[in-house]
Amino acid sequence: MNISPLRRKFIQIAAFGFTNFNIGNFATGKLYQGSWKQFCAPGLNCYSCPAAGFACPIGALQAVIGDMNFKFSFYVIGFLMAFGVVFGRFICGFLCPFGLFQEIISRIPLPKFRLPFWAKYIKYFILAIFVVMLPITLSLTTGVGDPAFCKYICPAGILEGGFPLIATIPALRTALGWLFNWKLTILFGVMAACLFVHRFFCKVLCPLGAIYGFFNKISPCGIKLDKPSCVKCGKCAKVCPMDVDPSVKPDSMECIRCGKCVNVCPTKALDLQFYRKYAKIGSKIS
Repeated sequence: MNISPLRRKFIQIAAFGFTNFNIGNFATGKLYQGSWKQFCAPGLNCYSCPAAGFACPIGALQAVIGDMNFKFSFYVIGFLMAFGVVFGRFICGFLCPFGLFQEIISRIPLPKFRLPFWAKYIKYFILAIFVVMLPITLSLTTGVGDPAFCKYICPAGILEGGFPLIATIPALRTALGWLFNWKLTILFGVMAACLFVHRFFCKVLCPLGAIYGFFNKISPCGIKLDKPSCVKCGKCAKVCPMDVDPSVKPDSMECIRCGKCVNVCPTKALDLQFYRKYAKIGSKIS
């Protein structure tokens, strides 16, 4: 399947609107607390965003991990696994609001650079330490878990939640301290990095992308490579925003299924499919 950049952008904007359907709340600073908030959005979207209609999957995961009674919610894990198995990192490329924000910044015409290969492993460290270990450790030692990633790192929180709430609730402005300044620094740092590195946050810092990446190899949604048709021209690797070479590793954990490689392939050796694994299993059975 060939998805044009314009069509993908339309899907991203539609996904943002669906995830944040309470646009009117931006004017009041009121958070939506309806029944839909018990469900998680597939992409990274702050719970404290006034327009958010769903919970943040990473925030929800930290909440249940840091519960002092360890009443672990298999709903959150089940949600992440279900979306991961079905879509993999297609969610990053099409359904994540913060991914759309990064792409808009990257459109500014400045030179783009590739990061060293080890940079992609930082997000797995963040997943292990800030999303899992710190909430558990603090719950064991103090009795109260701490959503460390949301509190100390996540730039989407201050962009989608912090700024709108401060703008509409004057009392919050007097309570700003070092933590707000720290998160503001991270947000501006990520924005600056996105000027020179495509989707910097996705590559280096996002624990949600790290989780979905584990499922890329088994998801029916992904890039299929027809090796006999590939002429090794390198065009696919050149346009990949995640620094993946689809002609070598179409199932890479970094691939966000954006389809850019498919669009530039001169021999149509690459294809974005939503059934590739099922088709392969079916052919083996027959």
